[in-house]
Amino acid sequence: MSIRDRLRQGMVIPAHPLALNAARKLDERRQRALTRYYVAAGAGGVAVGVHTTQFAIRDCGLLEPVLALAAGEAQHVAKIAGVCGGTRQAVAEGEVALRLGYDAALLSMAALREASIDQLIDHARAVSNVLPVFGFYLQPAVGGRVLPIEFWRRFCEIDNVVAIKIAPFNRYQTLDVVRAVAECGRAGEITLYTGNDDNIIGDLITPFRLGDVEVRIAGGLLGQWAVWTHRAVEMLGAIQSGQLRDPMTLNAQLTDANSALFDAGNHFHGCIAGIHEILRRQGLLEGIWCLDENEGLSPGQAEEIDRVCRLYPHLTDDLFVKENLDSWLR
Repeated sequence: MSIRDRLRQGMVIPAHPLALNAARKLDERRQRALTRYYVAAGAGGVAVGVHTTQFAIRDCGLLEPVLALAAGEAQHVAKIAGVCGGTRQAVAEGEVALRLGYDAALLSMAALREASIDQLIDHARAVSNVLPVFGFYLQPAVGGRVLPIEFWRRFCEIDNVVAIKIAPFNRYQTLDVVRAVAECGRAGEITLYTGNDDNIIGDLITPFRLGDVEVRIAGGLLGQWAVWTHRAVEMLGAIQSGQLRDPMTLNAQLTDANSALFDAGNHFHGCIAGIHEILRRQGLLEGIWCLDENEGLSPGQAEEIDRVCRLYPHLTDDLFVKENLDSWLR
């Protein structure tokens, strides 16, 4: 089955974190354990080399080793590689991912802040010549840029675009992408995935009706789903079968939990460390270390994480992890 067809089925795709030891060096055993967790939890794919993996892996020679470790453990799920930088760098990263067996490239435009729409489209086309492209609307608060609907209309015309991750954390900009897919006539070919961690369930249950065209968001490629992944798989399955009870209450609860993990009150400064903290508490990570020594939990963030874990135990998968952790760490 092609990656286009697999993505259309709708799946949970965790944005894969980076496991480091106290010396801030790659912990290969725990890096493998994380991938094994996601596969065992039922994720349909993994996204590696993305924001949650820390873009700085490119500065210390870790991109290829981290991509290779995940590929070795995730042979039977979709493998999405984050691709960054200018066109030469992005194409080179795509070629590495292709060689390692990745199925698509999640294309970040963060490095092209001053580029024109023409330049952005040329950039995307160049990468699409290497791997199928998974578009990415990244929120400006963590390094993205505002991309007008004109860009998305032209982006959707690129033959080898297979999906778009919508993550501007903004309803108007989310609708721009939905409109572009509907208006270009490729709603049956380009699959939408939510990256809006502040409205996950809302995105997944909404039928976007634009005239005679209906567009749905099929799944999620999310940093939030890097934790409590087993529950996320159950949640998406219930949505797909129409059996999710009280979805908007659950949406608000998940958004509240995400606000603590992603440190929304401090402009997302502790978003990666917050994900690490859950994984540390579960035993999957040894600590919350990031490549940047200045990245960590914000003051009061640990207490906020305590609060949401206490309020919403039904969102967590602590027991599932506890029962399988030893086998993943072997």
